[in-house]
Amino acid sequence: MKNLADIGLIGLAVMGENLVMNMESKGFTVAVYNRTTSKVSAFVEGRAKGKNIIGCYSIEELKDNLKTPRKVMMMVKAGDAVDSMIEQLLKVLEPGDIIIDGGNSHFPDTARRTAYVESKGLLYIGTGVSGGEEGALKGPSLMPGGSPAAWEHVKPIFQSICAHVNGEPCCDWVGENGAGHFVKMVHNGIEYGDMQLICEAYQLMRDYLGMTPDEMHEVFKEWNKGVLDSYLIEITTDILAKKDEDGQPLVDKILDTAGQKGTGKWTAIAALDEGMPLTLIGEAVFARCLSAIKEARVEASKVLTGPDKKFEGDKAAFIEDIRKALYAAKIISYAQGYALMRAAAKTYGWNLNYGGIALMWRGGCIIRSVFLGKIKEAFDKNPALDNLLLDDYFTKEISSCTDGWRRVAAAACLAGIPVPAMTSALSYFDGIRTARMSANLLQAQRDYFGAHTYERVDRPRGEFFHTDWTGHGGNTTANTYNA
Repeated sequence: MKNLADIGLIGLAVMGENLVMNMESKGFTVAVYNRTTSKVSAFVEGRAKGKNIIGCYSIEELKDNLKTPRKVMMMVKAGDAVDSMIEQLLKVLEPGDIIIDGGNSHFPDTARRTAYVESKGLLYIGTGVSGGEEGALKGPSLMPGGSPAAWEHVKPIFQSICAHVNGEPCCDWVGENGAGHFVKMVHNGIEYGDMQLICEAYQLMRDYLGMTPDEMHEVFKEWNKGVLDSYLIEITTDILAKKDEDGQPLVDKILDTAGQKGTGKWTAIAALDEGMPLTLIGEAVFARCLSAIKEARVEASKVLTGPDKKFEGDKAAFIEDIRKALYAAKIISYAQGYALMRAAAKTYGWNLNYGGIALMWRGGCIIRSVFLGKIKEAFDKNPALDNLLLDDYFTKEISSCTDGWRRVAAAACLAGIPVPAMTSALSYFDGIRTARMSANLLQAQRDYFGAHTYERVDRPRGEFFHTDWTGHGGNTTANTYNA
């Protein structure tokens, strides 16, 4: 009898290949297909030789080599390529079969595709896969969502191949339609924020304290032993120690222009759509945009002047302040990300397990850190927690950092060193703890020029008023007040 595969995978780029090798190492037989079929031959005759991996040279052959219900995972470029592959699969697969998108698709596309595939009698999963090439091979973080009925069929595979922390899998069902890819998108947005915060700490040490990469390597190495222990701090430690062929620090020779694939931008746009102040991640995205206009910055640096303030004081104490600023802003980033997920869950009707999401991110993924264990504990204690900052642990932690955080923000401003993520996080912190902000004046302005109405502090919420500010504005309102 023909030996059939447990799952099929389409797309043999490095992520796809590594996932296949991971699945096979956990005891699963995998059928593989790639549009450029020479890649199939190269793979099965190369690193997959002698493994329980079946090379297929057409979609039909892939289908014929799969157990039912057939499970086909696509590792192809997000966008039109996914829709095209779905159409090809729908021509050969049967009702009850499962199509899985493991790319970085935008969550509205996944919601649309789930409905479409289900209308054809099949099931669909859009899953975030985090951890890069190494994670794909050794154990990624997986965030699946889509057709709930599909989960029981892919669960044994996904929870075998994912990363594990204290024996628990960094993968669980997230929710319906686009929920899995939404959570992966927020993960990537937080990743943008974490990376920007680390870069700001690096620039303060380099440009304000005058530290060398070797000196900074020792600082980050020490930081990775405490509450900042994380994958991104760990790799930063390694990067700062790396020497070029001439023995000089390699980091100093890398052009200061950052790339991006769009998931951070999607997170910021989703926050605007939901009306959520995701300020830190938004600034992290814009910081990359600013870095990309290198030539414009070089020209501006010849014309625009700023302070030339050198550090004076206790360097070790200020390094500790930078650590506190980085840690406090990191807390803000996660608080904002979780607030966005909670808002989206209400909008799209998802029942998200916030503590479970923190566990999914504890291992395998780019933002993995010991910090996430505390987030899981916070939501285990209070699943209805509205803002992470209101958990006792995080309230205490951020309060212990605020003085150092403010000193860093002030020093950076006075020295002319851009730290947009750290300062926007501080402004958010100060904003959310301010019971009465200045928006009363803003709403008066809106009512003055647009008759948008306002509410009053001495009347119940939900009652709206308009003032004829000029004496000839009349009593007609625009009826567009929305808070």
